[in-house]
Amino acid sequence: MRGQFTLVIFLMAFVPNLVMTVMARPALPSGAIIAWMVLVGAACVLVGFFLSGALLTPVSRLRREVMSGRFGEVHPDDPNEILALRAAFSALLERLRTEQARRNAFMATLVHDLKTPLIATGHLTKIITTLPVPDAERRMMGEQIQAETTRLLALVQQMADAHRFEQEDVQVRLAPTDLRAVLDEVAAGITTQAQERGVRVRVAGHGVAAADAPILERAVTNLAVNALRYAHTQVTLEVTASGVSVSDDGPGLPAPLDELAQPFNAQPTTIAGQQYTSGTAGLGLFIVRRIAQAHGGDLHYDRVPARPPDGPDPPDPPLTGPALPTLTRFALSLPEVQP
Repeated sequence: MRGQFTLVIFLMAFVPNLVMTVMARPALPSGAIIAWMVLVGAACVLVGFFLSGALLTPVSRLRREVMSGRFGEVHPDDPNEILALRAAFSALLERLRTEQARRNAFMATLVHDLKTPLIATGHLTKIITTLPVPDAERRMMGEQIQAETTRLLALVQQMADAHRFEQEDVQVRLAPTDLRAVLDEVAAGITTQAQERGVRVRVAGHGVAAADAPILERAVTNLAVNALRYAHTQVTLEVTASGVSVSDDGPGLPAPLDELAQPFNAQPTTIAGQQYTSGTAGLGLFIVRRIAQAHGGDLHYDRVPARPPDGPDPPDPPLTGPALPTLTRFALSLPEVQP
């Protein structure tokens, strides 16, 4: 940059001298004129070099401070542009520190979440292989090992998806998709879990939209499993005029969706009386949002009044009297849903 500044100052000083000398046509030998122009050019170069150094002193100082990691101090001779650069560098460094702290805390939580089922699986395996265990208890322990393994695989898959979706765009292959068939597949996949928890799963609505069926099914599965975790009695998967929705009669989110749907958020959150790290609880929501955006839609969250199965939308709530029960609803919007 200093070379560019020197060149600009040199040209601004030398070109007028050159033009004036040519136009004046002095009665001097050509050698004398050339020597004079060389002298003037050398003087212009020196002036440009020293002026550019003076002009770039704040920039050079900022560069040294950035290299050393100390650029927060403001100097009296800093121009407004340098002050703006210092503020931008400080804000960037603060964001990087915050992001690194979030990732470190998240990784610590992730290690804990991975270690817990591994320890449980190790203990159960040791009991089965070293101790005489009745067949009924052996079968029960095998089922527990299988459940812990499934949990581990699901967490690892969510981590892989979150990392990939954060680093790059989600690639989808759009084709006309029967949304009801996608919801039926998801409902069939969570039937066993729902029966174990005593939760009823209902599928409603019909529609067709341009979507990548396997990826869309993964997004709806994340929402359905999340809903099943907190539902009291029911989970509803529904095709709507704007896409698909998953609702449950659980307690709802304790914080805005934008705050929770982050893959590396270390801030704790409490859901249904149990404390989670937002990064762990928000992995599924983050993945669903990225999949929705890849389809040209988005993920929305609200609380809506409950309605009877397969019935019409409820009327406006009364101004007085007991409030109607409400449902937690996640809506994954899709463009151009055809009935």
